Amino acid sequence: MPLLTLVSPGSRALSSAFLWLLLYGLFPPANAAQPPAVPLANRYDQNVDLSNYWLSEKLDGVRAYWDGERLWSRGGHQYQAPDWFTDPLPARPLDGELWAGRGEFARLSGVVRKAHPVDAEWRQVRFHVFDMPADGAPFSERYRQLKALVNEAGFEHLVLVVQKPVGSHQALMDKLDAIVAKGGEGLMLKRTDSLYQAGRSDDLLKVKRYQDAEARVVGHTAGQGKYAGMLGALEVELADGRALRIGTGFSDQQRRHPPAVGSTITFRYRGLTSTGLPRFASFLRIRNDEPGQAAGVTEPSPAHRSGR
Repeated sequence: MPLLTLVSPGSRALSSAFLWLLLYGLFPPANAAQPPAVPLANRYDQNVDLSNYWLSEKLDGVRAYWDGERLWSRGGHQYQAPDWFTDPLPARPLDGELWAGRGEFARLSGVVRKAHPVDAEWRQVRFHVFDMPADGAPFSERYRQLKALVNEAGFEHLVLVVQKPVGSHQALMDKLDAIVAKGGEGLMLKRTDSLYQAGRSDDLLKVKRYQDAEARVVGHTAGQGKYAGMLGALEVELADGRALRIGTGFSDQQRRHPPAVGSTITFRYRGLTSTGLPRFASFLRIRNDEPGQAAGVTEPSPAHRSGR
């Protein structure tokens, strides 16, 4: 089992920085570039006027931006997809998600991060597109053009994300429960008159039964009792620099082989404490979906990157 690293509060930043420099020196990110300027989501509120939005499933995949020639991650790294996957894509930008099915994020992230793609693995991946950058055009028009483009392309690994109106908050919640019951993650709402603009806004909203965020692992605490010799809890650093301990949500296998110091994890929670910290935080997964990224290693600054 890996060594469980106990990190004192005063040494967290130094230890994380040192480990990041060491590992990135050994495993530098491949094809790093300026991250694509893509829209990011806020959280749905019941007071939102749903008549202005279209609904789609929130796919538990990895964000992908096709610039007309190459396929990029949200962090600005090129996905090394096989030529047969990218050659038929249209020569214009597309915004979407690489997806391999519900509950397949861990397997998918392993496939798309490889510097040398494996054809048999990529045969299970689809590029689900939900937007098409176009200056001055509202989303309703962009979606109409996108639908026509996908239909004209006619190859199975380019898939249109179906988006349609939703009548009420109750209808939205019923749809959410149905998707979750099938193993889905949640829903997305897109404002029909919105322009394609980078950054987080209410033009795009995610709908879930729980909240989630990301944090950087800065240490481990040893387990006790039935978890003796395994992970007890993760010490993590939030985007605002504050510390949090997460001790639930792990399988026994994950406790034996916990996320490495320096890695980024996604955790779920329900509301905030009086001091603004996430309540009932529970581990969800390691967020290791950047191409050229060593297992468990991420870029230096933690950020809430759960856009769609």
